[in-house]
Amino acid sequence: MPRYALLILPAFNRVYGESSVRLTRSELAVFSTYGLGGKVLASEETTIGGVPYVTFETSEPLTQPDISLLSNLSSVYAIFGIEGELLRPLSMSSLDRLSSDLITIQKYAGKTNEHFTKLLLNVTLLAGAKGLAGAKGPGERLSVFDPLCGRGTTLNQALMYGYDAYGLDVDGKDFEAYTGFIKTWLRNKRLKHTAEIVPVRRERALVGRRLNVTFGLSKEAVKAGDVQHLAVVNADTLKSRDFFKPRSFDALVTDTPYGVQHGSKGGGGLSRSPMELLRQAVPGWAELLRPGGAMGISWNTYGGKSSELAQILDGAGLQVMDYPDFEHWVDQAIVRDIIVARKPS
Repeated sequence: MPRYALLILPAFNRVYGESSVRLTRSELAVFSTYGLGGKVLASEETTIGGVPYVTFETSEPLTQPDISLLSNLSSVYAIFGIEGELLRPLSMSSLDRLSSDLITIQKYAGKTNEHFTKLLLNVTLLAGAKGLAGAKGPGERLSVFDPLCGRGTTLNQALMYGYDAYGLDVDGKDFEAYTGFIKTWLRNKRLKHTAEIVPVRRERALVGRRLNVTFGLSKEAVKAGDVQHLAVVNADTLKSRDFFKPRSFDALVTDTPYGVQHGSKGGGGLSRSPMELLRQAVPGWAELLRPGGAMGISWNTYGGKSSELAQILDGAGLQVMDYPDFEHWVDQAIVRDIIVARKPS
């Protein structure tokens, strides 16, 4: 059987790093089932030269498109073919098309680990009808929505992949911080772009603010219409339908707040459990997904069981995926897990 080895990126977060090998194996299983036709037969943690790797066997040799797909694993640094006692490096080719500091430069309390954000986006998109790469024709970019986007970690990862990104968050300070960051980043990278903040009104009443950004990798790309779109709305997530049309997004990906009180202006006050917010929000979020689209949610299991969340998703007409174990310890008050569901085509 052909054998391969994944060299894992060192995680800046020590606690996440302790779980990264196990999480990579779970992520690899999703890639195999939904992207590689089940080619990966088994995986394990193997120490080679004193360094931990994830090694695995396949039913047939990986093709270059297979390797390109695996290049997007959230914690992979290098991919090798195992030949006896030797490792042969394989040519990686990920979807990333922007500088990695779009993901890493922001530092603030409560920021979700960027490796985990990428993992959540990956396994959500793989559950969808279009997969990870999606359509590649003009004007056919995948669109990703984060209805609790905070300061935009998920949005930035979606932009890295070449997708269009849309977000919504009720916190005005987070909206302003992200607006300032993305405008500065685009200017510093000298990318051709437009960026504006506009008020959103309904019946003459101000109901929110919206950041609209369009950019391309070069002037030539912009002239040819090869542009990405980013929009972020400062408003209550329960009002998502007021700002975005039904069937607008290929994926909805969000890391729910945990460890702190949270809520929405339209909800029943603040709570340490995300479940009440999700009960109110998920039906509206589901309407924003295109048929065949997928919803991925991470949450603190101390705030509710996976069976509760699965019932909420099922009640919204979504099909919960049978995924491997992604639960992992974050700190004494947070054990994080992932659930992914697909909207029927």
